Amino acid sequence: MATVSAPKQVSVKEDAEALRKACQGWGTDEKAIIAVLGRRNAAQRRQIRHVYEEIYQEDLIKRLESELSGHFEKAVYRWILDPPDRDAVLANVELKKSGNKHHVIVEISCTKNPEELLAIRRAYHARYKRSLEEEVAYHTKGDTRRLLVALVSAFRYYGEEINTTLAKSEAKKLHEAIKDKKFDNEDVIRILSTRSIAQLQATFNCYREQEGTSITKNLPKNSSDEYIAMLRMAVRCLKDPKKYFEKVLRRSIEGIGTDEDALTRVIVTRAEKDLKEIKELYHKRNNVPLDKAVDKETSGDYKDMLLTLLGNEV
Repeated sequence: MATVSAPKQVSVKEDAEALRKACQGWGTDEKAIIAVLGRRNAAQRRQIRHVYEEIYQEDLIKRLESELSGHFEKAVYRWILDPPDRDAVLANVELKKSGNKHHVIVEISCTKNPEELLAIRRAYHARYKRSLEEEVAYHTKGDTRRLLVALVSAFRYYGEEINTTLAKSEAKKLHEAIKDKKFDNEDVIRILSTRSIAQLQATFNCYREQEGTSITKNLPKNSSDEYIAMLRMAVRCLKDPKKYFEKVLRRSIEGIGTDEDALTRVIVTRAEKDLKEIKELYHKRNNVPLDKAVDKETSGDYKDMLLTLLGNEV
């Protein structure tokens, strides 16, 4: 369930006027911006952007970018975008980074339903004049390229029907590949990138029944091999996305320093989906409410924005 509870009836014109007022004069009224945008759903935010531009003849997103800064600006910018456009931006930002981490590509590919992933690919094409598949292929190589291009190109069946015989057979194929350390086996990539989520859940359950342990336990942990790391991440996202996102949040907060990019990404992208359940799981696994952890590790308007998206009154 979502943590953002948007009112059913809103005056989009009044919201646009409030945002205009917040950006005028000396200084910016960040609290007013949070009060409006932090309590509106995606459809309402889209309407606000359109009405704002009609009334004031300027792009609301560009105006907010010029008024805000730091982690707060990034959180507001990512929140105000339409979800497919937001994910396209997140993917592009990650692909342009140096290094071999492609967490966002795996998350987008493995935690979205087929129509959502298709919308993201369309948004990426419209914004950057290149396909997401093309970009992923350009910025990766070898087995990682094979895996990520297959995942991001997928259009899975989204029903609940499963084939138990197939699940048993493919669980055995996955076990043999892992046992023989043939992680780049063609069957492994094919199974993970083409089967429905329901079918994969059945396969993972069969794997546990056959081997007495989960597939993630048998995949190398903290591997320096980029492909194996992405493979394990894909399995975790496909197997239990809420558990995966809880761990991303935990790692973003624990230790020295806070990973604001990861923290913002999870809260912003899951606030209208399943962040309530992720919060409950975080509390259960860490013995501290996520809201309290965010309050401790962040500050200022950035903190207020995140806490608002987490369902708090600030």
